[in-house]
Amino acid sequence: MKKFKLLIEDDFSFDLIGICSSNADYRLCWGINKALSIALEKDNDLSLCFKKEGEQLHSFYSYYDELEHVEYYLVKNVSRNFKKLIPEKNQIDYFLIIKNNFSRGINDILTSIKGIDSILTAFTFDPNELKSKDNLVF
Repeated sequence: MKKFKLLIEDDFSFDLIGICSSNADYRLCWGINKALSIALEKDNDLSLCFKKEGEQLHSFYSYYDELEHVEYYLVKNVSRNFKKLIPEKNQIDYFLIIKNNFSRGINDILTSIKGIDSILTAFTFDPNELKSKDNLVF
């Protein structure tokens, strides 16, 4: 009998913004909502399970723009047990993930986010360059 292998590749075609902020996640979310005119809401925590570290729970906010069909996700990089979602980017406090963004320029979004008082810095980077990029697929 012939054997077949099913290879599934994850889709990393989304905009990724790293945010450094000392504010609590709900306060940062409020500022992003105001700056981008969106409505991020608290969702169930993002749960990741690892063999060595066990379960990690990361604070998670989401918003779906029904008019433009754009998805926004805000994820805290540090879990409740102080483990990193993306360990190679340990200086980043939060990740803003934007999927299906064909309406807004990423530079315009970045400029708006940098205008928030509680944000120290924000920058974009390619998720394909991350070693632990699989943690961003949900």
